[in-house]
Amino acid sequence: MRNFILILLLFIGFNGFSQKFSKAEKELILAGDLKTALPIYQINNEHQHKVLLAQSQEISPKDKTLPVLIERMRLALAATEGGVGIAAPQVGINRRVVLVQRFDKTDYPVEYFINPKIIWRSELLKKGPEGDLSIDQFREPFYRSYSIRLEYYDLDNKKHDEMVEGFTAVIFQHEIDHLSGILISDKFRNEKGLQYKEVKVYQKSKN
Repeated sequence: MRNFILILLLFIGFNGFSQKFSKAEKELILAGDLKTALPIYQINNEHQHKVLLAQSQEISPKDKTLPVLIERMRLALAATEGGVGIAAPQVGINRRVVLVQRFDKTDYPVEYFINPKIIWRSELLKKGPEGDLSIDQFREPFYRSYSIRLEYYDLDNKKHDEMVEGFTAVIFQHEIDHLSGILISDKFRNEKGLQYKEVKVYQKSKN
């Protein structure tokens, strides 16, 4: 009996990782013209706000509907004014998928990341203003780790591991927060009054 339970738990764990989109999710992703953007959810809509606050689950990188979701998320981001990242919950899909504009690469490409996970964060923080595509007229300063180490998958189910720093690392942290149902409006209220120690960073002289 114990062996059966163990096998069942292992199956559930593996199946949780490789889970495919539900029927309802597929209907949402495939609704309308597939060459158009999915609408971006807003917190001032009760149903959409609940979706934005929900925990997102991992998705099988081999799911045939996933490339459609990624492309329609890309179109949604491109249609915004100044948007630099978007997470799947922001288009109504509680799955661990984000798109991030890579300011650390030539030509600043927008790239997709499946089941992203931050496995390390630097203690050194960076302060800067952040807005959100799902929260109109909101822009406040936040502290984020300056550097992060990231794991994620691509559409070929290949695992990647890389270090990211600076503004691009901030975008990753913001979008991955969305996957845990964390909105910057709530983060701002929760972190208000926290104290941080300022560290002066000096550039080494070439002389």
